[in-house]
Amino acid sequence: MTTPDDDRRYEPYVRPVAPSVRRTAETWVWQDRSVHLEHVGDPEAPVRMLLVHGAGGNAAAMWPFAAHLSQAGAYVTVLDLPGYGRTRGKDTTITYADWRRVLVDAAARIDDGRPLVLLGASLGGMLALDTAASSGRGDLVIATCLLDVGRSEVRAALVRARWMARIALPAARLVVGPLRRLRVPVRWLAPMQAISNDPALRAEVLRDPRGGGGSMPLGWFRTLLESGPAVPPEEYAGPPVLLTHPACDRWTPTHISAQFLRRLPVRTRLVELEGCGHFPVEEPGFEQLLGTVVSEVRGLARDRRADPT
Repeated sequence: MTTPDDDRRYEPYVRPVAPSVRRTAETWVWQDRSVHLEHVGDPEAPVRMLLVHGAGGNAAAMWPFAAHLSQAGAYVTVLDLPGYGRTRGKDTTITYADWRRVLVDAAARIDDGRPLVLLGASLGGMLALDTAASSGRGDLVIATCLLDVGRSEVRAALVRARWMARIALPAARLVVGPLRRLRVPVRWLAPMQAISNDPALRAEVLRDPRGGGGSMPLGWFRTLLESGPAVPPEEYAGPPVLLTHPACDRWTPTHISAQFLRRLPVRTRLVELEGCGHFPVEEPGFEQLLGTVVSEVRGLARDRRADPT
């Protein structure tokens, strides 16, 4: 597909994308919504990857990442989660559970026997882990953050001010009836100014009406705040987990995610991306991210060749 100009808005902030990278789009009818999916890279690549954006993201924001990750030997699928991007439906009734369900179904849709990597950015990191835990699919989870919203420390990091964190849950429980459908800008509740350490990229995110400049229903915020991991971390029985956390993240500090990672009873690893903010585009951290993912993807491809069954 020809990349629309609107979808190129994030390219200037990441190292140049090779013009040869293949990108196709489709509309997937899921329940009562039309979900926008994009597939990036070589369809015959040895590894499949589901790339998950977070709050304030969308497929367009993930496109440069998907393009570079596809060069690692992965066929990358990224979707616009309900309420974001080009996905359409009953936006005022969206819940956080919808995000979890659509990702479980998306993983099933693309699981074709090749090794499957579930990679999530920001809030998408926990969504990727939840998808593995709930679906039984995936050979590796990679996350830039692991945010357990059930913990008060994490809620304090996710909202604009600490006083908001203290009242967040009690206030959320008042979001009932028609109030659940009221849409509010994401930046009113979340510290979107901390999404990037690059002022120009931060401004781009906040200008994006399909991303960080958009709005979500209060019912979605309530269900997010009331959520926790799909399974307690000590009961997680999914694939290994690799945490590639930005070292200079001004929104969600590394220790929040690292604490959760240590509770998982599977093989885990932490790589801190040097110089990177929450939206990890800076060098040398971006090169670290790509190098780490390349190593993992090639390892999965080798394992598949060694044991094709």
